[in-house]
Amino acid sequence: MKWMQEQSKYENAVYVALWGLLFAVPLLSLYVRSTGDSEFVFNWEEVWMVWRHFTVYLLLFLIHNFLLAPLFIYRNRRWLYAVLTLCLIGLFTVYQCNNHPEHMRRHHHPMEQRGPRPMDPGDMDRGFDHQPPPEFREQQMDKKPPVFIGEKDIVAIVVVILMCGMNLGIKLYFRTRNDHKKLMALEKENLEQQLEYLRYQINPHFFMNTLNNIHALVDIDPEKAKDTILELSKMMRFVLYEGDKKGVPLSREFDFILNYITLMKLRYTDKVKISVDLPTEAPDKLIPPLMLITFIENAFKHGISYQHDSFIDVKAEIKHEQLCFQCRNSKADKPNEEKGGVGLQNVKQRLNLLYDNNYTLNIKDEADVYNVELTIPLNS
Repeated sequence: MKWMQEQSKYENAVYVALWGLLFAVPLLSLYVRSTGDSEFVFNWEEVWMVWRHFTVYLLLFLIHNFLLAPLFIYRNRRWLYAVLTLCLIGLFTVYQCNNHPEHMRRHHHPMEQRGPRPMDPGDMDRGFDHQPPPEFREQQMDKKPPVFIGEKDIVAIVVVILMCGMNLGIKLYFRTRNDHKKLMALEKENLEQQLEYLRYQINPHFFMNTLNNIHALVDIDPEKAKDTILELSKMMRFVLYEGDKKGVPLSREFDFILNYITLMKLRYTDKVKISVDLPTEAPDKLIPPLMLITFIENAFKHGISYQHDSFIDVKAEIKHEQLCFQCRNSKADKPNEEKGGVGLQNVKQRLNLLYDNNYTLNIKDEADVYNVELTIPLNS
C-alpha cells in the first residue's frame, strides 16, 4: 500500500523495538523472580496469558497505524479519522467488557447448570438466623445486575487512547523530519541554481570591462594592446576551466588577480600607483572562483583619475583559517556613472548564499577613499 511506503524504515524500527520490549517484559519479570527464589518454577502459562492480552493491543495498534493514522497525518482527513478511531475504541470497549473475569463467571458459573441445592433436613434445626451455605450466596450474587464497565476496563480503554496518541506523535515527528529533509534538499537545489545563474553573469560582465580596456589601448598604444590580448587569453583559460567550479585553489585565484592587474597596468601611466600584496605561498584551501576580482574591477573602474594621482592597494593574508582581503582605492573627480553595477551586487548575493552569516564585508565610502574589507572562512 502507498501509505505503508510513506512510513519510513526508521519509524518501523521504533515500533518493532517498543513492541519487542513490551512482549519481553513478562519473560524478564519471571526471570527476575526465579533468580530471587530458588523454589520458583517458571510458568509459561502466565507468559501466554499476558501475551494474549498484548496481542489484542498489538492488533489495535496495527489497525490504527496503517489504516487510521495515515488519514490524519498524510491525507488531512481529520473528521474521518476521529469518527473511525472512536468506532475502534468503542468496539474495543465492548470486547473488553464482555471478556473480563466477572462477566465470564456470571455467564458460565457451574451452579447455574446444576440448579439449587436440595434442602437438608438439618437446615430446619439450624434456624433461619444461620448463615446460608456458600452455594446459596453465590447464586444470590449471580442474580445481581452485571456491571457493564469496571475499573480495569476503564484502564484498558485509557491505555488504548494513549497508544493511539503515542502512534500519532511518532508519526508526526517522522513526517516533520522528512518534510525538513525535503525542504533542505529544495533549498540546496535552489542555492545551486542561483549560484549557477550568478556565475553565468560574471563572465560576460568581466569580459565586457576587459574588452573596453583593450579597445582604449588600440588607438593609444597598439603594442600594449597586443600584450593585453595575451594577458586576456590567460585569464580566459582560467575562466573557461575554473570559473564554473564550486571552489578553486587559493593560489590559482591569486594568479588570476595578478594577471588582471598586469593587464590593467598596461593602460595607465605612472600617475596611478598600484600596490599588490598577495601571499607568495598560499595554503591548500579553496575559494569560490572570481569572488575577489569584482572589488578590484570596481577599483579600476571608479577610482582612477586621469588628471590627478590615483592609487589602488590590494592586500590579502591568511589568518586563523580565514582569508582577509582588502582593496583600497582613491576616488576619481568624476566617477564613472556607467549604469549596471552587476558585479558588486552579484558578489554580495554569492556571499550570502555561500556563507550565510559566516563572513564579514565592510565597505567604507569616504570622501576621497573607497575601502573594502572582506573576511571569509577557507575550506580544504
